[in-house]
Amino acid sequence: MSTDNRTKINQLLVSQPPGVVLLSSWLTSQGYSFDLQKRYRKSNWLEAIGSGAMIRTGDKIGYEGAIYALQTQAGLTIHPGGRTALSLQGKAHYLELSTKKITLFGGAEERLPGWFQKHNWEARIEYYPTSFLPFDAGLTEIELNTFSIKVSTPARAIMECLYLTPEKQELLECYELMEGLNNVKPQLIQSLLEQCQSVKVKRLFLYMAEKAGHDWFKYLELKNVDLGKGNRSIVKNGAYVPKYFITVPRELEAHGKSL
Repeated sequence: MSTDNRTKINQLLVSQPPGVVLLSSWLTSQGYSFDLQKRYRKSNWLEAIGSGAMIRTGDKIGYEGAIYALQTQAGLTIHPGGRTALSLQGKAHYLELSTKKITLFGGAEERLPGWFQKHNWEARIEYYPTSFLPFDAGLTEIELNTFSIKVSTPARAIMECLYLTPEKQELLECYELMEGLNNVKPQLIQSLLEQCQSVKVKRLFLYMAEKAGHDWFKYLELKNVDLGKGNRSIVKNGAYVPKYFITVPRELEAHGKSL
């Protein structure tokens, strides 16, 4: 390999943190031609993990390193959300007892690339492309070992959990997560509620927040939140909550009440 090529690969390895995926399309945009990438793989500097995706040879990566590439190299909004975002921030009450599950959210038009879907991340990946919240609202950046990625803030993460109810997420667990939503700015929650396009999510979020007795709830301007019209039956044969026009599981409505 020529000195120029060695200099370029060294520049690449210095500029990108260990533990992340390197997208072929992004490398091309940075001046690393497909032919040069092929030579790097042949020289054992890089190794492919799928079509259009590489890592440093011998590097160990998790799904977070792939998310880093999607966000910083591909410009996508795909991010850890729901319980996964809460776990990454130490907010989840307990870990999954069964198969490890990673929950990702992204824009309605965004799709996980083939290499991401086919790679073994040693976890079940569940991806939800949706526009019920703006792609850039309620995200925060968290530091990992050698790089950082954007994830949902706890408030957005709980809204994402509620978006998945009742089919993919238990409502009682959502409420337990809501109970831990203490130190948040009411302005952030107000903004998320006003921008949220899901009536179900908004009604459930406000119902649970009020039931949990959070101090920040009294600072919300509910008149500015569109809660839609008509009743919403979240579950069959549940308990009706007239203030929010929703029917929830009876055990949730009874939770915390003295018998």
